[in-house]
Amino acid sequence: MSAARPRPAACAALRRLRSARGGGGNQIQGTPSIPRQSRKRKSLAIAYEGDGAEPPRAPWEPRDWREQLERIREMRSSRDAPVDEMGVHKCYDSSAPPQVMRYQVLLALMLSSQTKDQVTSAAMLRLRRRGLTVDSVLQMDEHTLGQIIYPVGFWRNKVKYIKQTTAILKQKYGGDIPSTVEELVQLPGVGPKMAHLAMHIAWDSVAGIAVDTHVHRISNRLKWVKKETKYPEETRVALEEWLPRDLWKEINWLLVGFGQQTCLPVNPRCSQCLNQDICPAAKRV
Repeated sequence: MSAARPRPAACAALRRLRSARGGGGNQIQGTPSIPRQSRKRKSLAIAYEGDGAEPPRAPWEPRDWREQLERIREMRSSRDAPVDEMGVHKCYDSSAPPQVMRYQVLLALMLSSQTKDQVTSAAMLRLRRRGLTVDSVLQMDEHTLGQIIYPVGFWRNKVKYIKQTTAILKQKYGGDIPSTVEELVQLPGVGPKMAHLAMHIAWDSVAGIAVDTHVHRISNRLKWVKKETKYPEETRVALEEWLPRDLWKEINWLLVGFGQQTCLPVNPRCSQCLNQDICPAAKRV
């Protein structure tokens, strides 16, 4: 017996229901249809450690610097440069009370700017003979102080700076010197190089590298800076970026003496230098 065929009215009702449902058959009437996700899924790149990831770059350091440093140490082993015999570390009274000793270190540094070690040493000796303390300098008139320190470089300006700085030390620090670089450079006539050396010598503390004209010049000649620097303070920042901290105190003493004896500002003695074959600035004859 054949199945009964649906009536026309029933078929029409079924078609209207399917049309209302969007033709899907599973969509509830009155709710928005959700578009089907694309069958093609996007692939996400996942980077795993050690799997194609770029390795960290090694910190920059100059070529051959360790060998250059060892050779400079060898050339400086006799310790007979002016800085060794008459440098600031030789200018103060080591038997004086610590506070007086530190004051004498600072004054020696102020006098040493743009002045040969021999001249600074002689001026400090004359000052010490008169009793070099904060109080003795405050009691001294500028004319007398100028006569004593002459002929250090820019001695007139230094007379003013010494008097001003000494008054500040008396009023603000009880006659002692500041124990931080930040405070030291605020004193009249005291620059970054002096401040770092004062920390090294007076406080036995390493806060940074003391860079003078010798350290600045030689660091550029040896290419110990990524790019050429114009000022000592730029050189200090550049050196501190890569030079191991345990060498910061030694590097000033090494390079100053090396610059006084061998790597001269004009006509460096390249033929006498052990670094001639590995120095970028060497004159090879």
